[in-house]
Amino acid sequence: MAHTKSQGAVRGNRDSIAKRLGVKLYGGQYAINGNIIVRQKGTRIYPGSGVSMGKDFTIYATSDGIVKFKQLRGKKLVEVLNG
Repeated sequence: MAHTKSQGAVRGNRDSIAKRLGVKLYGGQYAINGNIIVRQKGTRIYPGSGVSMGKDFTIYATSDGIVKFKQLRGKKLVEVLNG
């Protein structure tokens, strides 16, 4: 007889590490060049003026200014306005 005890509780006890996704700077807040505004998987939010998108879909500021979120033709956009 095999001597493997209570493996059912241990086998399903794994969980992935949280990726800390989401909006990091909200509308109306001041962003400095290089600040991360949104971390996301895929293009849930698209970059507008004053921001750029990294290869992992991270949106970051390319100029200093106020963060503004808006909707254009059904797509969510984020931009940094000089202020």
